[in-house]
Amino acid sequence: MAGREAGGGGVAARAAQKLFSLSGLFAVYKPKGPTSAAVLNLLKEKLLAEAGVQTNGNKRKSQVLKIGHGGTLDSAATGVLVVGIGKGTKLLKTILAGSKKYTAIGLLGKATDTLDATGKVTEEKPYDQVTKRDLENVLQKFTGDIMQVPPLYSALKKDGERLSTLVKRGEAVEAKPARPVRVYSLSLQQFQPPLFTLDVECGGGFYVRSLVSDIGKDFELLLQWRSTEIKGIPRLRLKKM
Repeated sequence: MAGREAGGGGVAARAAQKLFSLSGLFAVYKPKGPTSAAVLNLLKEKLLAEAGVQTNGNKRKSQVLKIGHGGTLDSAATGVLVVGIGKGTKLLKTILAGSKKYTAIGLLGKATDTLDATGKVTEEKPYDQVTKRDLENVLQKFTGDIMQVPPLYSALKKDGERLSTLVKRGEAVEAKPARPVRVYSLSLQQFQPPLFTLDVECGGGFYVRSLVSDIGKDFELLLQWRSTEIKGIPRLRLKKM
């Protein structure tokens, strides 16, 4: 009996050792709904459980596995989340600095407090005069190096807390100042009012929700971001795919 227990302990120890020696970058699909942080935590829990490491709420034990992601996807977005494990976490800054491709669906005529379909509608306007050419002409203004104000409902922090958490709590929160972002390419793929589909290739720190909202303001209309799908793994802008 004691021999069996020792043998079982040896297997668990080898599994744990194998897990903690794991290093690299991995592509993980994030479905619509959970936050990027929630996906990361779930992955970490499963990896630790598979290795037989029982944390029982002990943060010190869970911290022995280094894990992080290379850029936050909104909870309503689906697509590839680049996860770094072990030494791979040191490469995540490079991923954050690279370009990313998204397919985004927008809705004409409505604005929400969150700038996406999950929020409360704050205003509505007619959109029947908007043409495909109008939208294509406006998109040209949002290509290249532009200034963008991040949404209030975001993972950005103030005094250690997320802006979205502060807003939901009813606290007065000022928007972060506009910051420079880069859009490598922006094109209209479908136009079926009230919906339209954009392909976006952008740099780090870019918010698709803010892009759609800003396009609407330029139109003197209201556009609402509906969903985003990241296409492929965020990559360094060294060559075209």
